[in-house]
Amino acid sequence: MCGRSSLTKTEKELEERFQATFYSEDLERYNPLPNYNVAPTHMMPVITNEDVLHFNVYRWGLIPFWAKDEKIGSKMINARVETIIEKATYKNTFQKKRCLVPMDGFYEWKKEGKDKIPHRIVTTDQEIFSVAGMWESWKNPTGHTIHTFTVITLPANECMSKLHDRMPAILPKDQEKLWLNNDLTREDALSLLQPYESSKMDFYEVSNKVNKVSENDPSLIEKVPVIRQGSLF
Repeated sequence: MCGRSSLTKTEKELEERFQATFYSEDLERYNPLPNYNVAPTHMMPVITNEDVLHFNVYRWGLIPFWAKDEKIGSKMINARVETIIEKATYKNTFQKKRCLVPMDGFYEWKKEGKDKIPHRIVTTDQEIFSVAGMWESWKNPTGHTIHTFTVITLPANECMSKLHDRMPAILPKDQEKLWLNNDLTREDALSLLQPYESSKMDFYEVSNKVNKVSENDPSLIEKVPVIRQGSLF
């Protein structure tokens, strides 16, 4: 499960990292950066296989082209790699509409007794990393087109397993362009979806303010002291 992330960098930093540029009207209309508490339905930048030289700002939560109601998007924020080529919803999308979803961290909650403690997960070898995703276009009843995306997830690596049994499909930097290659076969695309190297990931506890989607400021990504009941220090 990946239901909350962060992208706290500037557009210039993203443009340098991915060698792609923003459309100025997207920045003016959505003002997506920085976002310390990215949640489903938020508009965030992605790079699609149809426009590899630009960032497009899409909504998190995939709405299939055949959907009758856009509310389905809130239930389709993740796509499990195990069933990605079996489900009719994703089968063609996986082959024809892949994207990169930039992040500089994501959040997961570890259950400790009755509490759920939020943690931020980062990659130690990349300040900004990308997660494999899929995108779709949907027209609402008025004819307006809504562009959306979903994040692909897979079984957790050793690092992530301390927090959760699943993780987003983080791509090594040298495989990002390949993921967007329209000539990539389904089998080769699937082969890219592997748990990220555990030694290149880390996590730390953050404030429970992140629990509220309305909270969005730099303090959310700061490490908090780990103090548990019964601890002297």
